[in-house]
Amino acid sequence: MIKFALACEKGHEFESWFPDGPAYDKQAKRGLIGCPECGSTQVSKAVMAPAVVSRPQSAKPGAAAPPAPLIDERQRAVRETMRALRREIEANTDDVGAKFPEVARAIHAGEAPERAIRGQAKQDEVKALLEEGVDVMPMPFAPEEFN
Repeated sequence: MIKFALACEKGHEFESWFPDGPAYDKQAKRGLIGCPECGSTQVSKAVMAPAVVSRPQSAKPGAAAPPAPLIDERQRAVRETMRALRREIEANTDDVGAKFPEVARAIHAGEAPERAIRGQAKQDEVKALLEEGVDVMPMPFAPEEFN
């Protein structure tokens, strides 16, 4: 896992985690990374200071410091909540895949039976759906998708 500092074309700065550098490049090229403030997909890496870990003052010189936990209890609880939410969504929705925009519009227009659906849509498709009054929201990523 790697965390990048990112900035959109409008100067909004944010951070995001990726499995590795090439995963960021691939997602950015496909327009899958959006600014959380304005939604712009014109995103690039920003300057980021490296994290420096030092040993506690009380540690004896030459003694190995105990390894820091990768995630704390709060982060573990958030991850479990995300997993549970995702399981709930998957259990109670129909996966329509790439036909999501088309099916969502049909349901909204009353041309298809009302039901909860999930699937994939590009950012411009999501924007168009929202402008048409179709309520959509992103599905949370499962923590495992980044490992």
